[in-house]
Amino acid sequence: MKKPMNVTTARLMLASLTVLSLLSGRTQAEVPLNKLTESESRSGWELLFDGKSFDGWRNYKKEGVSDGWKVVDGAMVREGKGAGDIITDKKYKAFELLLEYNISPAGNSGVMFHVTEENDRPWQSGPEIQVQDNVEGHDPQKAGWLYQLYKPQPPSWAADQSEKIDATRPAGQWNQLYVRIAGDNCEVVMNGVRYYTFKLGSADWDKRVAASKFAAYDTFGNAGSGHICLQDHNDLVSYRNVKIRELGEDGSVPQPIDGKLELTSKLAFPELKWEDWQAVDEAGNLRPMRIVELADAGDGSGRLFAVSQQGGIWIFENREDVKEAKLFYDLRGKVKDWKSRGANEEGLLGLAPHPDFKNNGHVYIYYTHPTEKKSVISRITVSEDDPNRAAADSETVIMEIDQPFQNHNGGSMEFGPDGYLYIGLGDGGYRNDPHAAGQDLSKILGKILRIDVDKADGDRKYGIPADNPFVEHKGALGEIYAYGLRNPWRIAFDSKTGDLWCGDVGQELWEEVDLITKGGNYGWSMREGSYPFGNTAVESPNPPIGPVWEYDHRIGRSITGGRVYRSDRLPELEGKYLYADYVTGCVWALDYDQEAGRVRKNLQIFGGDVPVLAFGEDANGEVYYLTQSARGECIYRFESAEK
Repeated sequence: MKKPMNVTTARLMLASLTVLSLLSGRTQAEVPLNKLTESESRSGWELLFDGKSFDGWRNYKKEGVSDGWKVVDGAMVREGKGAGDIITDKKYKAFELLLEYNISPAGNSGVMFHVTEENDRPWQSGPEIQVQDNVEGHDPQKAGWLYQLYKPQPPSWAADQSEKIDATRPAGQWNQLYVRIAGDNCEVVMNGVRYYTFKLGSADWDKRVAASKFAAYDTFGNAGSGHICLQDHNDLVSYRNVKIRELGEDGSVPQPIDGKLELTSKLAFPELKWEDWQAVDEAGNLRPMRIVELADAGDGSGRLFAVSQQGGIWIFENREDVKEAKLFYDLRGKVKDWKSRGANEEGLLGLAPHPDFKNNGHVYIYYTHPTEKKSVISRITVSEDDPNRAAADSETVIMEIDQPFQNHNGGSMEFGPDGYLYIGLGDGGYRNDPHAAGQDLSKILGKILRIDVDKADGDRKYGIPADNPFVEHKGALGEIYAYGLRNPWRIAFDSKTGDLWCGDVGQELWEEVDLITKGGNYGWSMREGSYPFGNTAVESPNPPIGPVWEYDHRIGRSITGGRVYRSDRLPELEGKYLYADYVTGCVWALDYDQEAGRVRKNLQIFGGDVPVLAFGEDANGEVYYLTQSARGECIYRFESAEK
């Protein structure tokens, strides 16, 4: 058996890890050491380790913690003989556990849950999630596996379905383990990658237990509650950032809010009818109106453009009593049908009127091709005969972008205060960024682009601004303004400050709000939000920038990026970033202090059941939220509850 490392050696290992991380261009997640983030503290997470003591822990069947466990540089370190397994003082039933571990070469440990103390060993009651070095480990079951019961499954797109999934980082580096134990479903996520799900007491669970060594113990995995245990396996191992959140009987968690705004919603244009649109098509299929963009024409006319994902672009006067939206341009049947199989993120996705629309009549659009795997950015132009129509033959393709999968197309576009067009692109789709696009500056996907549509350059129908951040960077695409995005839905400039906001949709655990800066790296896919993701070593010219706000997947599962409210109609919203979650239907107002770099307040507008597709803004800074409706009632605004 290997000789355990002493405390001095453990300190050196932890220190060298930090140096190696900086040298490799991979930064540690910007989560404060052994502290809660602002989002975590608001949503019910608690610390299980304060970074200074073993308060709340003890050895299995004993009162204190042995000398074999030490606190070293903010980590619980098993470094001496006879350390023994340690457990929480408290028992937990349904919960989420989040922790980081650092294992020595060939080391082995484990994390157990629902441990009871009637047996000789904790593993005889508590299922064990493996923690070990996967390179030199002496156990064929790898880190993150539920010992003898469950192991990771390869994604469906993997060519080799026998592929062994391993998202762990090498010995000496920190790994993050997420565990959810609840009655409806349990899951294990390693460094942001979901490994497997299971259900305690299910037929599948019982079958697997019966075929394992745990069949000999009647108490195994059926206590319903118990202690959390960190295993002593005679090897050096360290744990830190140990956090837990207990779940309600229905799996609920607290909203990450500081209060609620007394607001209601109102149909913004109650008499509006959409020219040449019906909710039922010729085949008798329901075709609800699905508005994904609302933009002011910017020509002083007070007109608004509305974009349906199906392919229609309408224009109408910004009056509450407006009766009709004119069909400005019709791409229905010429873009991918979002109702076809797997295409719910495709279709007509973006629109941006040119800043000089009043004089040149140009409008830029983004859509997915109906038959080919590509996105199209093109320009259409107002008809000379009718200001509410685009000329039928006016489309000019500006850019085409190959897409490997059907999802993560992004598609949001806006002209910035500098007159350049900014375009949000997802990583190309599926899961885990399979083409490693997010951090690769030679690839166009997973980026925010910035182009000059008023200047053609060679074969390109657009120019690349000379001050774009990677114009002189070898191997990089000059169009890139920022990178490390998974699926930006949506981007929006603050009409007062010019700040560029982005809601980036997460994968397994975290949704995020970013403030996009020139040359900024937003982490994907080496991290999700502030947290580590995967184990691919990436060289990046810039370290990741943390989100200004994030929330986890018990709060919501698909962020709808919003806009900063700049109207004087509702003072309680002025200057706040309005955003939503499409899956849970929650809508919030984020009060962010940019100078201090922190959130003052996150306020709830609606607590659920409002599936917002996007937000729009008019020339007065009024923000609208956009939905899907079979009656065409898709555009809403916020109202004071006192009215």
